[in-house]
Amino acid sequence: MTHHGRGLRRLTKNPALVRQLKTDWRRADITPAEHAMLTYAEKLTLTPWKMAKYDVVALQAAGFSDSAILDINQITGYFAYVNRLADGLGVPLEDFWERVVEDEDV
Repeated sequence: MTHHGRGLRRLTKNPALVRQLKTDWRRADITPAEHAMLTYAEKLTLTPWKMAKYDVVALQAAGFSDSAILDINQITGYFAYVNRLADGLGVPLEDFWERVVEDEDV
């Protein structure tokens, strides 16, 4: 989240929301659908072996289409994959990102 904050702030034009998401997304001022999406993404990231049909049903109940659920799943999985590759190989974050983080006000 730290090095994606600038892009999210640019996209949402809402620095307060980005600060809330960075601090604790569960308490951020987001829609019920966004909360359901982030709940799913967190569970898939941290405890993928606990995923069950009801996790998908919760997204459907929140209004997500099957196509959108597939997108959420694939994007979450992709980020987990890329981060695990980088972490597993000891790839450091580029110096550029450290400067961005220092310049961030989120």
